[in-house]
Amino acid sequence: MSGPCKARGRLRRWTVAALVIGAALPQMARLAQAQDMGTGAGPGGSVRDIVLVHGAFADGSSWSQVTRILQQRGYRVAAVQNPLTSLADDVAATRRVLRRQKGPVLLVGHSWGGAVVTEAGNDAAVKGIVYLSALVPDAGESVEGLLSRLQAPMEGLAPDADGFVWLDDPQAYRRMMAADVPMAAVRLLAAAQPPMSAGAFSEPVAAAAWRDRPTWYLVTGRDRALAPAVQRAIAAHIGARVASLPSSHLSFVSHPRAVADLIDRAAREAGR
Repeated sequence: MSGPCKARGRLRRWTVAALVIGAALPQMARLAQAQDMGTGAGPGGSVRDIVLVHGAFADGSSWSQVTRILQQRGYRVAAVQNPLTSLADDVAATRRVLRRQKGPVLLVGHSWGGAVVTEAGNDAAVKGIVYLSALVPDAGESVEGLLSRLQAPMEGLAPDADGFVWLDDPQAYRRMMAADVPMAAVRLLAAAQPPMSAGAFSEPVAAAAWRDRPTWYLVTGRDRALAPAVQRAIAAHIGARVASLPSSHLSFVSHPRAVADLIDRAAREAGR
């Protein structure tokens, strides 16, 4: 084939390819826009946005391993930084993060964070709640009232002169919270932990989101902060789908992949 003929052949092929790509572009743009707007079509049809809420004696960075795993699986993840100054303040902090999500949300609360997500989970965007060895009051009930009802009162938490409880001694931190976490990591956790307002434990939840949302509960079988029997009683009371793990209280630090697997499963089930 002569040079001009070859050039005309290439031009025809390029023209056809351009037409095909041009016809496909609007559909591709619509799909990309739908994904960006968070239609709920996340990994495997799951809820795509996950909001993690830490408990007492921790901060948002403690979720880092779970966050990384979930991000690798295609989820958008946000970790709330609770001030731990009151239930109302922590709920407000969680609601601010919820407003920044782009679609349906799976809300995850650990320990004290269970009370926070029980209130904040009433947001219309929340499609399900995962509780990790969590305190889950009923409507009109405080954490203090919940533990009293379950005959498991809080002990050994003496507030300072400002009304805050600290757990900044690494040895005490490991003994209560993280017996299965390496000591080097425990020192980092204890150094970063903010104090918890003792008064927050007596603040009641106004409306219990678990009454209107599907729930999952992880029972941690080697927990020294919240007895496994108490956790199971809480899970039964709220009608949660229960999983268990031979873990300390900080399961998402010592067993991040197992915790991420539970959150992943809950997100897929909540998206159905």
